[in-house]
Amino acid sequence: MKELESYISQFFGLKGDDLLSIAPFFKQTTFKKGEYYLKPGEICSSLSFQTSGYVRFYLDDGEKEITQWISSKGGFIADLRGIIFKQPSKSYVQALTDCTLYTINNDDYAKIGILIPAWHQLEKLFIANCFVFIEDRIFSLLSMNSEERYNWLFNHNPELFNNVPLQYLASMMSMTPETLSRIRRKQTEIAN
Repeated sequence: MKELESYISQFFGLKGDDLLSIAPFFKQTTFKKGEYYLKPGEICSSLSFQTSGYVRFYLDDGEKEITQWISSKGGFIADLRGIIFKQPSKSYVQALTDCTLYTINNDDYAKIGILIPAWHQLEKLFIANCFVFIEDRIFSLLSMNSEERYNWLFNHNPELFNNVPLQYLASMMSMTPETLSRIRRKQTEIAN
């Protein structure tokens, strides 16, 4: 439970009794490789903190899959469109490996606002942090060249490169698998 409390504290800034009062709402769950957390058209009904494994967020237009993000230990899994606006997801959220999560459903999530008066302000900061991260990611895609995007992701989450299929990483960085292979080869040569 200490790991969960650390996540809640990190993402929402809760401490002490407030932290202890909401931790029991989160249930440890497992998510098997290949299982879907969410598919397009479904409304997300939970928020999860990830303690192990890799989860891929992607779009599929029938001709091409586009990886939006790959979440790993320490990340969270949700579709804010569903949680906040009750709108259906546009993305697939699928386990790339077996995963362990701490999950809270929407009903219990709503109860937190009653238990903790400052919750709505904390929630606003959490969503603002998500928005800033997305802005940074968009900026990196629009302003950085392929090598810079590679370096940004490698510095942000290096273990992805040993645990996730390269075609997903290439898609997430908006490059071809061949470009990613060329950059990796160059980076390896520089390191040696």
